[in-house]
Amino acid sequence: MADINNIVDQLSALTVLEAAELAKALEEKWGVSAAAAVAVAGPAGGGAAAPAAEEKTEFDVILTGDGGKKINVIKEVRVITGLGLGEAKALVEGAPKALKEGVNKDEAEKIKKQIEEAGGTVELK
Repeated sequence: MADINNIVDQLSALTVLEAAELAKALEEKWGVSAAAAVAVAGPAGGGAAAPAAEEKTEFDVILTGDGGKKINVIKEVRVITGLGLGEAKALVEGAPKALKEGVNKDEAEKIKKQIEEAGGTVELK
């Protein structure tokens, strides 16, 4: 069986465009749509979410605004996500948007600090 943690790490490193290409490739290979997969996984995930509520170990880092310092925030978004200039600009201008999903608390706090130092605002969920 494949190393699940390795797969999660690899998926976390994907850019938005790469993730979209991956979703399309999986849809074509397996003959399903991403929306159907989410609907099927939804009820199963509901039971697993209850224990996680006690002590949260994974966080989503959501960019909520650029604080009027759009260029600085775009630069930090590029460093954090590995996105190209156009993709990072679109992400910042489309805030609120997820920068990283499913990261540990230390990484989430580090990302939050980087964005806030650049002038942006971040929310951890």
